Parts: sequence; C-alpha cells; structure tokens
Amino acid sequence: MILIILGGLFLALCLFAALHDVNSLTIPNWLNLTIAALFVPAAVFSGLPIEILFGHVLAGLAAFVIGFGLFAFRVFGGGDAKMIPAVMLWIGPSASLEFVFTMALVGGACALLIVLVRNTVPAAVVPGPIRAPFEEKAGVPYGVAIAAGAFVASASSPILSETLRATGIIG
Repeated sequence: MILIILGGLFLALCLFAALHDVNSLTIPNWLNLTIAALFVPAAVFSGLPIEILFGHVLAGLAAFVIGFGLFAFRVFGGGDAKMIPAVMLWIGPSASLEFVFTMALVGGACALLIVLVRNTVPAAVVPGPIRAPFEEKAGVPYGVAIAAGAFVASASSPILSETLRATGIIG
C-alpha cells in the first residue's frame, strides 16, 4: 500500500512539474529533489533485490552525467537536466529506452507545436497560464516530455508497475 502511494505521488509530481514548466518555463529544485528523495522509501518498500535497486541508482547517475553535459551545452535548462535523473531513479534501466524514446518524441512534438503556433498566432492571444512557451525566444517546456516519458515507461518499471497494476491501469 505504501509503495502504491509513493508511486502515485511520483506520477502526480511529474504531472505538476509538466504543468509548472508550461506555465513558467521552470522546474523548481524542490520538486526535482522531492521526486528523487521519494525514491528512497519506495526502494525500501519495493522488496526488490539490491541488484535491481543498484541498477536504478546507476541509471539515475548516468542520466545526471548526460543531463549535466546537455545543460553545459545549453541543450536543456537546469530544471530539465535535474528532473531527468530524478525520474530515471524511478524508471530504472529496464524501462530507460522506452522513457528516452517517448521523451524525445513528445519533446519534438512540443517543439514543433510551439514553432507552428509562434508563427501563426500572436502570443497575446494564447491564454495566460500556457502563454510562456509561445513568447518570442522562449524555450520549450521539456518537463512535459519528461513527464510523458515517465508515464509511458512506468508500466515497464519494476517499482512503478505495481502502482499501475493496483489502480487497474495495467493488467
């Protein structure tokens, strides 16, 4: 039961991060830290072997190194570069390809949508809560792509699949 609650919190925080990123083009540090910190009790209550949990930690560390590099080359913002490793802790190596593929696909679709809207609709017409990405020279709210990747890959994650099974989302 506790693992289901922690998994639900993780997914809710990913959704909140996506919405916050759309609204302000930022993902707060406290949010990324909370996502990462919730992994610790989830790992304890999961009952998974230490080898699998170690794989999750290694996946998170690898994502941190890659995210730091992408941030250094200004491909990602700081919040995105911190959210990816926090999410990767939960996703683990078994679902990492699904996570990265979905994240890239949704990120590209978001970028394309933003470019199309910027070229056809004045930013002043876009509703306030979602206007930030459509302003001139604004970035892409990549938190949306990260959250989408987390939701899709969660069915393949040993920790999160239990949450989805208990709620009836997967069989």
